[in-house]
Amino acid sequence: MRAFLMALMTAVSAPAWCGEDILAVLQRSQQMQLDALSDAAVAADHPAAQVVQRSFDQVSIAMGMAQPVRLVVVRGPLLAVCLMGRVVAANVSLADLSESERRFVLAHELGHIAHGHWSQLGELYKRHIPGEVVKEHTDAIAGVLGREASQLSHEQEYEADAFALRLLRRMGDPDDTPLVLFQHLPLVKATATHPGTHQRVAHLRTLR
Repeated sequence: MRAFLMALMTAVSAPAWCGEDILAVLQRSQQMQLDALSDAAVAADHPAAQVVQRSFDQVSIAMGMAQPVRLVVVRGPLLAVCLMGRVVAANVSLADLSESERRFVLAHELGHIAHGHWSQLGELYKRHIPGEVVKEHTDAIAGVLGREASQLSHEQEYEADAFALRLLRRMGDPDDTPLVLFQHLPLVKATATHPGTHQRVAHLRTLR
């Protein structure tokens, strides 16, 4: 969801989006993101893509995923993202991580699905924009909606981290897996959609 909320707040004010239901706007916005990622998809028979797929399957089985979830392995700057509550896009570079680190990243994204985060986001937007998306209305509530959406997104990231850690424990992976993972990843500051690295690590330490 990184940068998604900011892009969406701009999009709902654009003429092309006006007159639509906000849930349709949300759906179309993420479909556009998925279409762009699909253009960078790695072939399913690529050795690294197969490594990522095997880990994804292991995590899905371990959590007892009841609904079908599609995995798209891609090249590009993102590490992993969950879209529309039913698609996970993961970078092919996950194949270079340890098995447990790779499982944590994938379990985090599946945690968004398990906890219904996509529906929660839609419900938040629907409360603020109950009818058609009209620029005059979205401009008036942009500030409060942005703050509430950012707060919700941060809470969801912490919840997905906790979900992934609990699942890895059940799978027998080391408890310090996410802490080791964050040491390998670039240090990032908090954004509108994600807590910063230091905040996520501090939260994970409270769960140990």
